[in-house]
Amino acid sequence: MIRVICLLLLALYLVTGSKLCPHHCLCYENSDLVDCRARGFTVFPHGIPHGTWLLDLSENRLYELKSSTFTGIWALRILLLQNNAIQAMQPQALASLSFLEKLDLSHNDLRFLVQDFTYGLAALKDLRLAHNSLEFLETRSFAHLESLEKLDLSHNHIRIIQCGAFHGLTSLKQLNLAWNQLSMLQSGLLTMQQKLSVLLLGHNNISSIETEVFTPLHSLSVLGLEANQLGSLKFRTFLNLQTPSTHVQLSENPWVCDCELHRVFSKILHVRRFHIDDYWNITCHTPPLLAGASPALMDSQLCIAETATVLVITATVMVTVVAAIAMAERNRRKKRLNLSKQGSESETALNK
Repeated sequence: MIRVICLLLLALYLVTGSKLCPHHCLCYENSDLVDCRARGFTVFPHGIPHGTWLLDLSENRLYELKSSTFTGIWALRILLLQNNAIQAMQPQALASLSFLEKLDLSHNDLRFLVQDFTYGLAALKDLRLAHNSLEFLETRSFAHLESLEKLDLSHNHIRIIQCGAFHGLTSLKQLNLAWNQLSMLQSGLLTMQQKLSVLLLGHNNISSIETEVFTPLHSLSVLGLEANQLGSLKFRTFLNLQTPSTHVQLSENPWVCDCELHRVFSKILHVRRFHIDDYWNITCHTPPLLAGASPALMDSQLCIAETATVLVITATVMVTVVAAIAMAERNRRKKRLNLSKQGSESETALNK
């Protein structure tokens, strides 16, 4: 019996360790991992070991991050705070986490990003803010994040992104802005993101894309624009995208299937570095004759007639121009003949 008790105590020691550990949490000696997941915490627990590198506080009821919350746990590398009720962060609440590499704040209730909330996070590589209530991203919202490679802002209510909001994110490789309420993409939005390889903008309300917005993205390999409000495109928007290879998603948009759109798609498809992955899932919204049909059918059903009309008009104009030139030439010759005749009559009169 005594031996069994000793073994149980030894097992408990191996799990909790000899160091300080918050009540209701599990601390693992060998891995410096502290598991406080789903413990019902409404405030940050005390007694987090100083050497902790992974802290899991997900699925609790935390509602605020204060400036002094993380003081003393300087070694932290991964901080998991998803599925809480966090509504606010005090300025520089994370400033002491200078070695932090991953921060998950998804599935909370953040309505805005407090100024300088990223101060001190120079080592951060992965920031997850999906499924919050963000509406507005101000200039330099993500300052101090020179090492950030992944930024997930999907499933928010973002309507406005000021130019400069992503300024400084020179290492960014993946940006997820899907499932928001963006209506347009302005030039200057992504001026510093030359390493960006994945840009997800699907399921927004985007109806307008300025031609220079993608120009700085020399490494872009995936561009998601599906399920927006795009009715037309400018070929120059994609021509300015100088990448080795880019895969684009454009389905579930209310495309206006006129001949201009047909020409744009044809040009894109003939550029080897561009790949419209869902081209055969793209359908026309208007005109009614083509509603629900593939744009690939526009050439035979619409554009031939338009081309014929253009040719007829061109031919008519050319005939009119030629006729005008011929008439002008005839009038010129007639005028010369009249002048010549008048000269001859004058000369005859003088000789008499």
